[in-house]
Amino acid sequence: MTEIKTQTDTLVIGAGQAGIAMSEHLTRLGIPHLVLEKNRIAEAWRSGRWDSLVANGPAWHDRFPGLEFDAPDPDSFIPKDEVANYFQNYARKFEAPVKTGVEVKSVTRHHGRPGFTVETSDGIVEAKHIVAATGPFQRPVIPAIAPADDGLHQIHSATYKNPAQLPAGAVLVVGAGSSGVQIADELQRAGKQVYLSVGAHDRPPRAYRNRDFCWWLGVLGLWDAAANQPGKEHVTIAVSGARGGHTVDFRALAHQGIHLVGLTQRFAEGKVFFEDNLAHNIRQGDESYLALLDAADAWITRNGIDLPEESQARVFPADPLCVTQPTLELNLAEAGITSIIWATGYAPDYGWLNVDAFDAQGKPRHQRGVSSEPGVYFLGLPWLSRRGSTFIWGVWHDAKYVADHIETQRKYSRYLDASQR
Repeated sequence: MTEIKTQTDTLVIGAGQAGIAMSEHLTRLGIPHLVLEKNRIAEAWRSGRWDSLVANGPAWHDRFPGLEFDAPDPDSFIPKDEVANYFQNYARKFEAPVKTGVEVKSVTRHHGRPGFTVETSDGIVEAKHIVAATGPFQRPVIPAIAPADDGLHQIHSATYKNPAQLPAGAVLVVGAGSSGVQIADELQRAGKQVYLSVGAHDRPPRAYRNRDFCWWLGVLGLWDAAANQPGKEHVTIAVSGARGGHTVDFRALAHQGIHLVGLTQRFAEGKVFFEDNLAHNIRQGDESYLALLDAADAWITRNGIDLPEESQARVFPADPLCVTQPTLELNLAEAGITSIIWATGYAPDYGWLNVDAFDAQGKPRHQRGVSSEPGVYFLGLPWLSRRGSTFIWGVWHDAKYVADHIETQRKYSRYLDASQR
């Protein structure tokens, strides 16, 4: 280790939406701090997603309170690079102390004195508080069932950019959350034969009765649903802001030309096998969709609000053949499948954080971001405090809570008893 280069009260690791929100609140409280980012501000929005990605929430909703998007239509869905620019501008607005191009290699607790030693690619930092604001999307997860076949072009959705990067031939997209659905749709519209593996999911309406689903979740109090609600911790959500925003309907995707299959089970002898649960998964998604419509209708009646009827919202297309006669196995060669895109999510990576803040499964132990290890905080994780915690506006409110907690601890540490006074 090199000699100490920097000392600060609070070190924030990561300058995505969580880190920038944290820095704003620390600045507001006058807490000396530093934000370290190994790439650029909001880098994941620039290079960690596909070219055509847009935010899944409308511009009026998916933002911090202190700055609006420069968008002519507040109901539009902002392209990814503009989202990254937004966070850069936001950081500039309050002169956030961000150092980019600096990677954190390890964090260890001091013994016999408060705080932590942080080894970075730019030397040593000492800090009394550590905020891990790297978020949940650190390590792309490809399931162990992925075939060891050099003849198949296999990538995670994190490295998918556009249809041109794939070889000729059909594509199997595994995972039908927002990423998988949008990628499958883009590939099919580009002329690819696409097979889409659909697991369990929630399927909210993009909009209903002239209000976006983000608005409905707000007035119905669902954004503030408690963390760790049984069965809802890791639910896949199928929603899209692409092409101006639309409700994801798997039957419509099938009628469009995408071949739907159930949950991908295994690969063997040049074949892929699927569970016989496609119809069940789609109908479960329908139930979540209709439940939100019912709740919205009841809210309108209860409050006497005049919003236009939308009877067609409850009309589903006919079940396509791939649902009524599901495909349970495919010979990859005969189907012409040359590529597999694994839209199977991410796992956090805290290998650099050498503190007692994790359970036996390696998951952070925390209460609303306040870690079981004194002085360590987490930010940007799903259900950190509520359903909205991973959304742009949600992480801003979580950051306020964490910053206030740090300031409270600082007050305790500054206390002097009568003899000291």
